[in-house]
Amino acid sequence: MSMFSTGILVLTTPLHALPPRLAPVLSSAAQLVDRTLYVHLHPGLNLGSTSQPRPVYIPPVLDLSNLITCLYSKATDICGHLDVRILLSNVCSHTGASSCTSLSSDPFLTPQSLSHSPDVVLTDFLLLDPSQSVQVTQRLEKYTGQCYVCGPALHSVLLHSQLQKLQKNENGVTQCEESAKPLQTYNDVVVGGTFDRLHGAHKTLLNISCMLANRRFSIGVCDQAMLKKKVLSELIQPYSLRVQKLQEFLHDVKPSLQIEITPLEDPFGPSTTDPLLECIVVSEETRRGGNAVNQKRIENGLSALELHEIQLLKDVHHTETEEEKISSSSLRSRLLGTLLVPPEKKPDLPLRPYIIGLTGGSGSGKTSIARRLEALGATRIDCDQLGHKIYEVDTPGYHKVLEEFGQDILNEDKSINRRALGRKVFGNQERLKALTDIVWPAIALLVKDMVSQARAEGKGVCVIDAAVLLEAGWTDMVHEVWVTIIPGEEAVQRIMRRDKISTQEAERRLQSQWSNTKQVEHANVVLSTLWEPEFTQKQVLKAWNLLQERVQQRENQ
Repeated sequence: MSMFSTGILVLTTPLHALPPRLAPVLSSAAQLVDRTLYVHLHPGLNLGSTSQPRPVYIPPVLDLSNLITCLYSKATDICGHLDVRILLSNVCSHTGASSCTSLSSDPFLTPQSLSHSPDVVLTDFLLLDPSQSVQVTQRLEKYTGQCYVCGPALHSVLLHSQLQKLQKNENGVTQCEESAKPLQTYNDVVVGGTFDRLHGAHKTLLNISCMLANRRFSIGVCDQAMLKKKVLSELIQPYSLRVQKLQEFLHDVKPSLQIEITPLEDPFGPSTTDPLLECIVVSEETRRGGNAVNQKRIENGLSALELHEIQLLKDVHHTETEEEKISSSSLRSRLLGTLLVPPEKKPDLPLRPYIIGLTGGSGSGKTSIARRLEALGATRIDCDQLGHKIYEVDTPGYHKVLEEFGQDILNEDKSINRRALGRKVFGNQERLKALTDIVWPAIALLVKDMVSQARAEGKGVCVIDAAVLLEAGWTDMVHEVWVTIIPGEEAVQRIMRRDKISTQEAERRLQSQWSNTKQVEHANVVLSTLWEPEFTQKQVLKAWNLLQERVQQRENQ
């Protein structure tokens, strides 16, 4: 069976009986769909009936909330590569919205348009009579076309083989329907979060919020000041991209809702000032934040919000350095060492050696990573060492520096006093540029000589270890830019210990360099030495192995 880009999974099993079936259904779906999997719920749908089935409203009940949590949890575990989205257009409280006056009314007067048009429809419907398969697939395709705008050549697949085995095991087991109790819904619901790279836990929060909201869903999205303390904050997607992804997801999940997204510069945002809000959705770890919101609302003369608490999703793939729950920080840490942005094609650079430009702020552990790469087989070119050569007595660089800055920067032995030179350029951008205009081009020539030497020796990979790689504009000399980052506070502590200087001096040194965020904007690969050396080694090894694959592919083209 060929792979499809986007699929829609029509689940017909009663809600309370679905959880044990989700694993085989999702596993089968993942073998057919490789990008987006929409999930449409219609418990009790009978595709075997002679009459064509119609979409109906289903009420928001506790079973549905539990199912949403279970489905996203299993999807993260079983088919993490798929963007799974549970659609709620036909989920509505008949007491809440005026459009839902009858549970048997048609929720899809016109088919809903989705962000990605489905080209296959899958179902868990159990076909007991194989001779009916053609009629069943025809009904399924027609039903799906009533609900959603699909691709022109919609395929259909019945996922019944694994489920028939499962049904044999279920025979004789009576299902409990106690959890079919209705959920309280609200006109206006609010949540807050970072929403970086939407994952299963985000989707659970958003889906349940959409289910609880009849009219408006307000979302506060962390921005700038609220991101500073986040782990690997430099890798958080831009605010505009996070908002775009949220809007797309929510438009698919429940297009009838009025969506309001606002940037959060403090932990509260509109939740403490909007009088129309009725409910805030929290998890067990953000419940305290929900209580703080209510305290502020009461201080502001507003009524307290109902707190609707959802479960945290466990991350079965988490490592020792990661949180047990599914979290964006864990996902960001897994990006370390991987190719974040494909490298630009540079036809002027020879295929071999493949040149990595490694840079990072002071104290970031850049040189230790360069040495690790050297141990794995790379040729390391240390630009700091080459910089010292430029100042050696009687070299062209030496004479240019004296001509520009005068004889008073010399020691008694005629060598350049780097401290005296530093005092002349410190805090003076014009004089600093005069120095770098001499030194940087001279270092670049030495680097090119060493790369040529490595090429003559048949070396496969060169790593240019250069703190000023980006500032000096040396990216045209490298195939890829790798950036090493650590938080500013940690960098300050390391610089103080290493160079025996004060906090103020260390901070001043960092402030004179490009920020982590600015460097990451130019990076193909990002690494961090924030954790234990073993974790750094794993990152470097991952980066090196992935690099070997890229180099091999490039040479085979």
